[in-house]
Amino acid sequence: MPLSDTAARQAKFSGKPQKLSDEKGLFLLVNQSGKYWRLKYRHGGKEKTLALGVYPEVSLKEARSKRDDARRLIAEGIDPGLVRKQSKVASRLASESSFEALAREWHQSQLARWSQGHATRVIESLEVDAFPDLGLVPVAELTAPMILDALRKVEKRGATETAGRVLQRISAIMRYAIQTGRASYNPAQDLKGALKAAKKEHRPALPRAELPEFYRRLAVEPLNPATRLAFHLLMLTMTRPGEVRFARWDEFDLERAEWRIPAERMKMRSEHIVPLSRQALAVLDELHQVTGHCELLFPSERNLTNPMSENTLSYAMGRMGYKGIACPHGFRALASTTLNEEGFDPDVIERQLAHAERNKVRAAYHRAEYLDDRRKLLQWLADFYESQQGGNVRPVNFNRAV
Repeated sequence: MPLSDTAARQAKFSGKPQKLSDEKGLFLLVNQSGKYWRLKYRHGGKEKTLALGVYPEVSLKEARSKRDDARRLIAEGIDPGLVRKQSKVASRLASESSFEALAREWHQSQLARWSQGHATRVIESLEVDAFPDLGLVPVAELTAPMILDALRKVEKRGATETAGRVLQRISAIMRYAIQTGRASYNPAQDLKGALKAAKKEHRPALPRAELPEFYRRLAVEPLNPATRLAFHLLMLTMTRPGEVRFARWDEFDLERAEWRIPAERMKMRSEHIVPLSRQALAVLDELHQVTGHCELLFPSERNLTNPMSENTLSYAMGRMGYKGIACPHGFRALASTTLNEEGFDPDVIERQLAHAERNKVRAAYHRAEYLDDRRKLLQWLADFYESQQGGNVRPVNFNRAV
């Protein structure tokens, strides 16, 4: 006798599992955790059971339809249970072979070769400019037009150099997909010459004469306190923006007034000692009240274990009216120009900028001999910067660390 919908609805667990039979092998299994549709069938001389869903999410009518589909496969000599397992495997492989999944796997495989800063920049660029359009696409189905469409959006915002870097990374990911058997062709290689050529230009620096106006804008712009202090530390140490972004509190020896940046975070892969001026110590004193509970000086607002975005300072300068006029990296050029104009030793300036020294013996000499000179240089620079800030807009109390 066929099972009725009323019987299925009214069936209750009575202390032990029970089976309510329908027809052609279909039955409703009632146990303590719920009601489940099952199909009993034979294939290859063995009795098997196939799950068809949970009642009442799957109605009696739907369960019978699924039973009939399974019986048609059985009639053709196909095991419906095996088809189910193969479908699950295919879905899992499709998920694992999506572009984003492969990209993150590739990224992990490269970490031993990269610095922490570079690794973060790579994954951030993919998360912003590749995953939104390409992330869910199976790598084996990725095409050159798909990639180009995603990169055109990057070009439209004027980031032609970024578009080129993202294309290089997509190409590397596709090569990895081929090497690991997830794709047979690299469509990114078909885009050679398709992107706009990035203009080679120096990073724009703020003119010395405009420092008072810059400090005025920095003081009144509604910025996160840590972002505002990041500008001060960047300028007072002549370091690169990436070195500031990844700075950690345990790198600072405040008693010796030194910041020791480890080799793995330096562009030239050599430890860099940065003497700290009175003003830099005051910035750190104020910053410690904001982020002293974190490992990083400038953590991301979303995740305190990650550094602030590489775009944070650039976007802030854009809001302050300096887009295309000056950029964070340009403060190094400003400091270099100012110090050279004031007659400081060019070798000392170059050493403070942590530029490469091809002669290893001379490089070691510079590290030891120029530390005192660099301390004097940075203190002069800090005093000069302080003189450019009007007392009514000074955002940092430089007397606190005296």
